[in-house]
Amino acid sequence: MPVPAQPLGALDEEQRRNAGALMRVNHVGEVCAQALYTAQAAVARDPALRAQFVEAAHEETDHLAWTRQRLDELGARPSLLNPLWYAGAFGLGLVAGRLGDPLSLGFVAETERQVEAHLDSHLNLLPLADSASRAVVEQMKLDEARHAAQAVDAGAAELPAPAKALMRLASRVMTTLAHRI
Repeated sequence: MPVPAQPLGALDEEQRRNAGALMRVNHVGEVCAQALYTAQAAVARDPALRAQFVEAAHEETDHLAWTRQRLDELGARPSLLNPLWYAGAFGLGLVAGRLGDPLSLGFVAETERQVEAHLDSHLNLLPLADSASRAVVEQMKLDEARHAAQAVDAGAAELPAPAKALMRLASRVMTTLAHRI
């Protein structure tokens, strides 16, 4: 788990609940990342690309563990909808993978760009005193940016604007629900 640059400050009940809800959303994102990368690896045509997806899934396992640990430390629970999130993301990963490696990589690149922006917004919302959650989110943001760059370097196709907009809408629905449920 990333080590905070500053000691953890005291959180009041409202800050703890808010940080817990934000980390629940981040945990859901990591559940989805596991599903996406696993599905895309299963249908990737290129063995090197399959290995890249498997490696990314392994890296996302760290994020999953970190966000779960923070949930536990904050006294928050994971989303009750995690099985639904996993199944939906796995299906999307299969569809993206079946569209061919360039579009599958394009889906990864766009997903990671949107996740990076989402994590950046969480850095603005997390209490300053919650240095532990902030350290996790900062490291995840760096890793997601690297995954996007790797997808582009591997030949990601640029997704059409309607696909990107649909992804943003789906993300907004997911994050809104995961914040509460």
